Amino acid sequence: MATDPHQLFDAWLAEARASEPNDPEAMALATVGADGRPSARMVLLKGHDPRGFVFYTNSESRKGGELAANDRAALLFHWKSLRRQVRIEGIVAPAGAAEADAYFATRSRDSRLGAWASDQSRPLESRALFEARYAALVAEYEGKDVPRPAHWRGYRLVADRIEFWTDRPHRLHERRLFTLGPDGGWTEGLLYP
Repeated sequence: MATDPHQLFDAWLAEARASEPNDPEAMALATVGADGRPSARMVLLKGHDPRGFVFYTNSESRKGGELAANDRAALLFHWKSLRRQVRIEGIVAPAGAAEADAYFATRSRDSRLGAWASDQSRPLESRALFEARYAALVAEYEGKDVPRPAHWRGYRLVADRIEFWTDRPHRLHERRLFTLGPDGGWTEGLLYP
């Protein structure tokens, strides 16, 4: 058994990058609103290390509002080609502004403009309205750098539970659960499938 789930995750992600045909960094993010209603959606992992798992989004979106109301969340990676999944639970904290600026600068110009054009998760009167907002921003920023909007942020999920699941014949799957202790060390155990 391993003692560092982050090293195991690194190894599994490297295998997924080599074999998964599309978006090995795609993960389901589950949040809960102030009303107790759960919600899940796909986001992309943009960084990870022992400090946590980083993703970016509009803080004024539904998920941003839910994270503001309840900082506990869960992630799920499912790599069908490898017949594996990783479940991660923990507390979400904002990533630093400098980190968000640095990542935002790596996005395509069109994606940066899209972050300004979209009122993510809010009702949209028509697709034409959204496309017109985008076109106006293209004109406004022609020949200029596109800065990161204040509402576009990074989030880091600091894990306290990480489960590695491997498919096995006859549904006799393997489940390895790592739990973070109060001393900051990880313990590992097995779960029945």
